[in-house]
Amino acid sequence: MDNFYAVIMAGGKGERFWPLSTSESPKQVLSLVGGKPLMQLAVDRLKGIIPPERVIVVTSADLVDSLCKAAPSLPKENVIGEPFGRDTAAAVALASAIVKARDPKGVFCILTADHIIYDLDLFKATLSEGAEIAANNDLLMTIGIVPTEPSTAFGYIEFSDKFDHEGEIEFVRTKRFVEKPDADKAAEYMNAGNFCWNSGMFIWSADAIQRALGKHQPQLLEMANTMEAFVDKSDFDEKLEEEYNKLDRISIDYAIMEKADNIIMAKGTFRWFDVGSWTALEDHFDADDHGNVLIGAAEQLDSSGNIVYSEKRLTALIGVKDLVVVQAEGATLICPKDKAQDVKKMVQLLQEKDKYKELM
Repeated sequence: MDNFYAVIMAGGKGERFWPLSTSESPKQVLSLVGGKPLMQLAVDRLKGIIPPERVIVVTSADLVDSLCKAAPSLPKENVIGEPFGRDTAAAVALASAIVKARDPKGVFCILTADHIIYDLDLFKATLSEGAEIAANNDLLMTIGIVPTEPSTAFGYIEFSDKFDHEGEIEFVRTKRFVEKPDADKAAEYMNAGNFCWNSGMFIWSADAIQRALGKHQPQLLEMANTMEAFVDKSDFDEKLEEEYNKLDRISIDYAIMEKADNIIMAKGTFRWFDVGSWTALEDHFDADDHGNVLIGAAEQLDSSGNIVYSEKRLTALIGVKDLVVVQAEGATLICPKDKAQDVKKMVQLLQEKDKYKELM
C-alpha cells in the first residue's frame, strides 16, 4: 500500500532506565534487547510494508541527532523534533499534518520506540489489514493486545461485536477505554474475556484523525492545518515552536479516544512487550538456575532472582535476592525489583542537585 506511513513516537527520556539511559544517550538509542538500538528495531520491524522514506519519527528537538545516528536508514528530514513536549495528542496532530502534506490520501499507524514485538509476520499483517480498513472507512483504529495475564501495568479496552472484514486478523468494535486497574479489577477484566491491553498503537487516515480533532480538539486541528503548509520547508521548526506555545498538554487517549464513537480495535495476538523499566529485561533474557538475569560481566554466589546489567566492569553478588543492579559510566544503581518504577523518582531527586548533572 503506497500511501501507508508509520509515525514512531520517540520523545521520552527513558528515566526508568537510568543510569544507562541519560539525556545524552536516552533509552531509544540503547541496545537493551536484540543487539540493536530500540529505535532501529522499531524501523526494522516495518520492512516489507513501510519503507524508511515513509517512516516518520516524532521526538524532542534535542534528541534528533542521537536518533538519526541510532537509525541511519531513516532520512534525516523524517526525524521531527518538537521544541518541547505537549503530550501525544499534539504529536499525533503534527504527524497528520506531515503525512497529509506529503500524501493527501495518506494513512498512518502510530507506534512507539520502546516496544519489543515478536511474531513479526503477524504484527505486519495486523498493520497491513488495519491500513486497508482505515483507507476505506471513516474510523479510528486502536490495536489492543490480547492479555496473557491480569496485568496492572496497562490500561484496558473493552470491546463488543466483530467488525466485518475479510482477512486473518480479527477486528472488533470498542465500548470504552479504562485506566490501569488494581489487581482485583485486572483479574475481573481477564476473566470477562472482552478486554484487551491498551498498547498505545493506532491506525487511521490523515483525514479521519483530523475530522476527530476538529470535533473534539479544534485547537489541535488548527495547529495541524497551519503546520501543513510548512512541512519540508526551512522555517518549519520556527513555526512549530510558535504553534506549540499555544497548546496545552493532553494525551491522545483523553483528547480523542475516550470521546470518539467511530473506534474499532485490531486484536493483537503477536507477542508484545512494553520496555518500561529494568524488570522488563526478564522477558527477553534467559535466567540462570537461580532465577538471575546476568547481562555482561556478572557473577553470583548464593543469590537468586536478581537482574544485573554490567557491561564494562565485573559485578559480583553474594547472598542477595530480587535486586536490580546496573553499572554505568560514573553511576551504579541498586534497588529491589519491586521498586524499579521508582528509578524515575531518583532521577528527579538527582536532577535537583547540581553536582550530578553530567550523569543525567
